[in-house]
Amino acid sequence: MDTRLNLLASPVAGRALKHYSQAGPLLIAESTVPSATQNLVMLRASQINGDGYATDVHGKNAAQAGESATRLNLVAVWREATVFTAAERAALELTEQGTRIADAAGGVTDEAWENAAEHFDQDQLADLVCLIALINATNRFAVINRQRGGAYQPAAQSR
Repeated sequence: MDTRLNLLASPVAGRALKHYSQAGPLLIAESTVPSATQNLVMLRASQINGDGYATDVHGKNAAQAGESATRLNLVAVWREATVFTAAERAALELTEQGTRIADAAGGVTDEAWENAAEHFDQDQLADLVCLIALINATNRFAVINRQRGGAYQPAAQSR
């Protein structure tokens, strides 16, 4: 299956996507949420949403940033894995509940929020909420447009 549209060729969609693409790097660079946690959040939301392109991108970027293959392979089953910290587990739970809003009548539970609040301060929680919302929006662009994963190559890291 081919990608349905070149969204960047549309004057309105292209401008909107430019803003989305600028928000991600800002959140990632300026947040005090550990980058490993950010990568896990983006990967898990992308998996849940069935976004092959973003799963490819975020998995490869996390690996390039030093994330282990074991942890990347276990993100989808993080509850049954022993390789994630309590803070990462709280962020992954928040991500899952924030991504599966339609599946849970109440949205994010108080328990999941309170657990995340034990590990992240108010600014970090705000950053996580923005990151989860942004990755969900970008996942939807890719899934609706049928962008496929597998061909992404991360940029070479500068040292």
